[in-house]
Parts: sequence; structure tokens; C-alpha cells
Amino acid sequence: MTLSTRDAELIAQALQQHRVLGRLDAAARDALLPRLQLQHCARHQIVATGSTLTQRLYLLAAGVVAFQPEAPDDQTPPLQLTAPDWFGAGVQAPAQGGWQVEAQAPALVATLGLEELAALLQAQPWLQLFMQPLVVTPPPQEAADPHLNLMTTPVRALLQRPPVTVSPHTPIRTVAELMREKRVSSVMLVEQGHLFGLVTDRDLRNRALAAGLDPALPVLEIATVAPMTIDVNAPGFDALLLMARHNIHHVPVMDGTQVAGMVTATDVTEQHSTSAVFLAGDVHKQTTLAGLVAAAAKVKTLQKHLAAAGASAYSTGHIVTAITDALTTRLLHLAEVQLGPAPVDFAWVAAGSQARHEQTAKSDQDNCMVLDDAYDPAVHGDYFKQLATYVCDGLAACGYVHCPGEMMAMTDKWRQPQRHWAELFRQWVDTPEPMALMLTCVFFDVRVVAGRPDLLDSLRQRTLQRTRDNRLFLAHMVGNALSRQPPLGLFGGLSTLRSGEHKGTLDLKQTGIVPIIDLARVYALAAGHPAVNTHDRLAHAAESGEISPQSVRDLRDALEFLSLVRIRHQSRQIAAGFAADNYLRPEELSNFERSQLKDAFGVVKSLQDVLAQRYRMAR
Repeated sequence: MTLSTRDAELIAQALQQHRVLGRLDAAARDALLPRLQLQHCARHQIVATGSTLTQRLYLLAAGVVAFQPEAPDDQTPPLQLTAPDWFGAGVQAPAQGGWQVEAQAPALVATLGLEELAALLQAQPWLQLFMQPLVVTPPPQEAADPHLNLMTTPVRALLQRPPVTVSPHTPIRTVAELMREKRVSSVMLVEQGHLFGLVTDRDLRNRALAAGLDPALPVLEIATVAPMTIDVNAPGFDALLLMARHNIHHVPVMDGTQVAGMVTATDVTEQHSTSAVFLAGDVHKQTTLAGLVAAAAKVKTLQKHLAAAGASAYSTGHIVTAITDALTTRLLHLAEVQLGPAPVDFAWVAAGSQARHEQTAKSDQDNCMVLDDAYDPAVHGDYFKQLATYVCDGLAACGYVHCPGEMMAMTDKWRQPQRHWAELFRQWVDTPEPMALMLTCVFFDVRVVAGRPDLLDSLRQRTLQRTRDNRLFLAHMVGNALSRQPPLGLFGGLSTLRSGEHKGTLDLKQTGIVPIIDLARVYALAAGHPAVNTHDRLAHAAESGEISPQSVRDLRDALEFLSLVRIRHQSRQIAAGFAADNYLRPEELSNFERSQLKDAFGVVKSLQDVLAQRYRMAR
């Protein structure tokens, strides 16, 4: 790969100063440099986990990282490493199993795969004095999935060639000839160092050839102007989500204001029917509800593949939710084909798990509509009722069952102009009676999926100003959150359901994950922070003073573990031909996993107790 001058200098300096690799002669270090894969890591970003630590050698060129147990463990202090240092495959210490590595400050890491590392050891046998024997085994093909390493792979590492650019005034025929010569599917329009647009082979076919356009015209005539872009140091996973959410296959990569290259769908994922980008693309191609139902049926297989391959719960939630977003926007488009364009502006708003990017294959739907204040029920009411009913019924047909509490846009109460929503939110905060608190838990976790984002953004901003440091409202929210307790018995054992259809099971959602979601919501509202995703809320939770940084880490680890247990449980059910649910029998787990589960529940219970004490007087 091509390194920037600054990055190349930092890596070369780290190689030279490293206590072992510094013994390589200058020629060997120079030969090693282009074989390294670069990774820029933000503070608190996970650099590697137990599953990846044994597959690559990591050279910490700048910054500080810390080894810590993957499962919550108050007894094991983090082990910090400061640049220049190394860890991962072949390095004798620390032990790799059950650990993860987190950046404690912005870090620059270079990695070397097992085959490259084996070649280095063969060329430099003396290095084996400092390293353990390597076990080079190919990854199991059945579990292979294109999303797995994208969380830690920067977009920079996905670039296949230098950027191919032309002037916006270049004739269309000349651009087509250049694309054939360079064997690329897209070019970027650049003038005086600024990106103006993007042209793909599809544009040439649909906007030029099929439209009978004069090939001597400037290529700007058929370009997508001001295209979506991504930063060169962003995780590859962000590129995948950008493509999946917007049904695009080419994204220009920017290094500051300069064009660094192009990343395509084939760079981030394989072309098979259960990859997120291509599944989202398949959704957007459908012209009937039956086609959308068939596409949605692949979500279960997608989740099963992700679980088998060890994807994190955080990334799985984002990927599965991206497909739900695609289904929602396509249903809106099909509705507008039948009904005509909307008479006034609106925002289609997802609530609950979809808004938080935390969906799994077992999800109902929570949504609403915020209409422009020009909305007149007598004139526009029938249109929006038909539109919302079409979308909600379509989602139900795709497997997202109707909300049992009817918190959906097809219900008249949840399809209102912005001024009405503002009054509702004000009442919920100022008069937090039980029903208001229940609605708050749904409608304070919201995100615009389609339409005008500002219709919701201004509402959110005003509401957060009212909730920040509002001790009475927050006390009622805490009381509501404490109504769901982790399933621990008197002596700390797991307490299963004692009656009903699911007797003898643990409800992983309502008594495990939801209590963490409720805590994170309180922290966000107390700080006036706009984050919606629970992991993101927890990342900022210490800002409110409601929770310590160590407790934040514990709670995030507990959430990730409980979510993974839930996803794997559902994947086993799907593989066995059963409907996915949230009810786990403890005997499905090993003794070690049951111990971790109790630890995770214990973390939640202790932090619930902290908030209960803090807000007792206010209640």
C-alpha cells in the first residue's frame, strides 16, 4: 500500500527504535515497510481482540494501547504498551487469549499478516529467538464473511490504485476511453484540487448512451455532483454502512481536502446475496412488496453468518439496522409511486432499536412521522394516513411485526406536525407521570430515516435543553429504569422465569439489555447529549458526572457480552429452523459463560443501585 510521507516517517522511525526490529539492517527495514498495513486508531477504539491477536503482528508506531480482558474483570488491571512496541502473533507476552487491545490515545499501528511474518522469520532466522512459533492456518471458509475485519481496517488500506481523475470539462467520449484504458468503473471530477463530482460506468450507460447524449459534451453533464465522501482514516466498516444506507457502490476517499482514491463495494465486501451492501442494493431494486419480502428474508441468514464469523454485537446491530433502513426508504418510495408526492414535507422517524442501530433478526417496529407545520389534517390527512399504513404494513410483511402498543406512524396519534410533537415532548418532561415515562423511553430514542432531518433535529435540541440537569425529571426516569432488574437471585445466582410459556429461561432483552439501555438514556439526558446508540451514549456518559470512566467501560463490556449472547442464541434458533426469540435457557451456556453472564448482570445491578441512591431524595 502507499503510505503518506508523514506515516512512512513514523513507521520507519518506530522500526529503527524498536528493541528487536531495530536490529534489522536498513535494507531489511526498507523492504518491510511497504508490506505493512496501516491503521489509525482513535482514543478508546478497539485495535484488536483475542480472535485477531493471533492472526497478525502489530507494531505500535505512535501512541499508547492497553491490554484488558474481553470479559469484565475488576481483578485484572490493564497492561499498557507505549510506542515503539509490538504485540500479537508470535510475541511472547502478554498471553493473547481472552484479551482485547484498546487505544488509550490516538495511535498509529502497522500490521503484518501471518504469511508475511513467516517469510520475515525465514529471511531473518535470529528473530525466532524473540518470538513464539507461528501457527499459520487458513481461516475456516464456512465462517468467512466480508464484514469481519472492517471495524479495524482503515479505508486507506482498501484503496487499490491512485485516484483516477479528470477535469469536469473533459468530453464524455474521452472519459469513457480513459475508463476502458485504466480498467476502472468510475472517475472523479477534480478541478484545481477540489472534488466536483463522480461519474460511474452506470452513468455512462444510463445518462449518456441510453439518453442519446452527444459524446462531445463535457462529462459534468452526466456526473453526480457533490458526491458522498469518506475520510481516508475512517474504519472500512463506515464505508460499508455508507454504501448500504444510500445504495451506492462508489465512494471518493478524502485525505483532508485532497482526493486520495476511490473505494468500491467490491473493496469492502464480496458480491453475494447476504452481504449488507448487496442486500441493501437488492432492496432498492425491488418494485413490488413481494420482492421486498423476499429480500428481507435474507436478514436472518445475514445475522447467522455474522454470528458464526465472530462479528461484534455493535457491528451486527449497525449492519442489520442498515437493511431495515433500506426497506423503510424503499417502501416509502413505492408508496409515493402509488399516492403521488407528499403534499408537505415530512420526516419518517425510526424509534427504539432501529433508531439506536441495535436491531437483530427478532425486532418489531416503532416509528412515527414529524410533519411540517404547514400540514392541514382536512387537506392532507388522508394522504399521510395511506402513506404510513402502506409502509407499516409493508414492514410487517417483511418480518417487522406491528408494535403491540401501536407506537407506529400508521396510528394517528404518532403522525403529527412539528408543533404538536414539541408540545408532547414538553409535557413528558414537565409532567413525568407513568405513561409519559413509558413514551419517553420510546420516543427519546429516535432517528430520521427519510425526509427532512431538521424537522426532528430542532425538536431534539430543545428537548435536551429541558432534560439537562433536570433532577426531578431524571429522578422519575431512574425510577422507571429500576423497574427492570437483572435476573439475579438472593445469593447472586441466575434467576430464571418461574411461570408462563418461557418458564426456566432468562429474558436477555427485558432483564439484561434493556436495563443497560435505560441507564444509558438517563446518562445522555442528564448530560444533554444527542447520541442515540447505547454504546455511543455510554462513551460520553462520564461527561454527565453520573458514572465513572471505569464504570463506563464495565457497562459497555457488559452490553457487548449480553448482546453477543443474545445474537448467538438467535442464530442457533435460526439454524435449527425455529423463530428467533430472546429467551435463553442457562444450560445452553458453558460454566464459564454462565459466570460471565452473572458478572455482567452484577455490573448492571450495581450501577442501578448507584443511581437509585443518587436520585432517592429527588423522587
